[in-house]
Amino acid sequence: MGNVGEQNSDIPFDVLSRLPTKYLPRLKCVCKGWNRLISDPIFMKVQSRKKEPVSGFFCQQRFRLGNEDITTITHIPVGKQEAKLFQTVFDFLPEHVVLLASCNGLVCGRSCFPRIDPCLYICNPLNHEWMRLTWEEPNREDTFALAFDPCRDLLGTSTKFKLIRVKQIEIESKALCFSFDIYSSDTRAWKKSEEICKCNSNLYKNKGFYVEGVLHWLTDGDEMLTFHVENELSWLVSVPLPAIEFRSIPEACIGHSDDRLHYVLVSQYGLQIWFLEDYFESKWSLKLSKTLEEMEEQHMKFLYNLRERVTQRLAVDMEPWVDLLAFKDGYLLMRVSRNIMLYNIETNRMQLLCSLSKFGTHSTFCTVLPYSLSLVPLDQA
Repeated sequence: MGNVGEQNSDIPFDVLSRLPTKYLPRLKCVCKGWNRLISDPIFMKVQSRKKEPVSGFFCQQRFRLGNEDITTITHIPVGKQEAKLFQTVFDFLPEHVVLLASCNGLVCGRSCFPRIDPCLYICNPLNHEWMRLTWEEPNREDTFALAFDPCRDLLGTSTKFKLIRVKQIEIESKALCFSFDIYSSDTRAWKKSEEICKCNSNLYKNKGFYVEGVLHWLTDGDEMLTFHVENELSWLVSVPLPAIEFRSIPEACIGHSDDRLHYVLVSQYGLQIWFLEDYFESKWSLKLSKTLEEMEEQHMKFLYNLRERVTQRLAVDMEPWVDLLAFKDGYLLMRVSRNIMLYNIETNRMQLLCSLSKFGTHSTFCTVLPYSLSLVPLDQA
């Protein structure tokens, strides 16, 4: 292939661009020709346009009591017959971090507390590139989201990203609203957006998902918070079913698949998954609906007495029997009792990944982020 590459670069280009992204960093070491080809912006553009499926989930926990952070980050890969937990993915960073956000191959983290001068990090775990950002007025409860689309530039591969910090503030007449601070890799600086969004609900699970130029956050009310990154406009989108529809407390999460935002719900009605069709009319379409009895019958190896256990949650401070952790590309990661499960909604296959005891007994999940591989380098110019 090395000799062929010297004679006709189209052949290795066509072959290598068909391979999964995870193999390409090692293939750059084969020869100088392959290194140049895989590092070429045109090749990365073609590679980034391929639909790269979710490669796994990053999980990190926090102590139920105390202010110290847990430094261990676990990577759960998708597509393995037997799940293996990896805990050295971020060893290339200069310090331990707490994960905050991920988007199209980039990951954001912060310094672990306690620390005198904490900062933020943006990194690509595949090629081990990273950069440090200043963190003004640091607060361990800050909520961040990444906006990164390597296919945005029609002529090449975009390496530009934005990091958004969303904060809940109180304005006149004690009304609550959300404000937005934006870091741009173009300007290498933070700015405060003039946009605010009035909302009396709190962010739920603190994860922002970037889909088609818009960031989305689930709240503990009957709406989602959205923010258009380029136009700096925000608005609220109603969820498919309001809380008044339920006799017990449901469990929900949001995620994305097929370039659409998805809303996943477990309640007395079963497992339901919608995708958002129209932002301004809050129009949702039902993609999947299974009763609790159907789920239990189809997965009796893992699920039992499901209706009794799901419907006995009568207060928000009660721990749910089924905790929806993350959803990406048709894969639903969830905690069922003391086990971590992965459910493929396309194949109806449910897989036991591990027991919760592997993560420690005195902690709870702080962050669960889906992750897809990307070769695109960080914009550090």
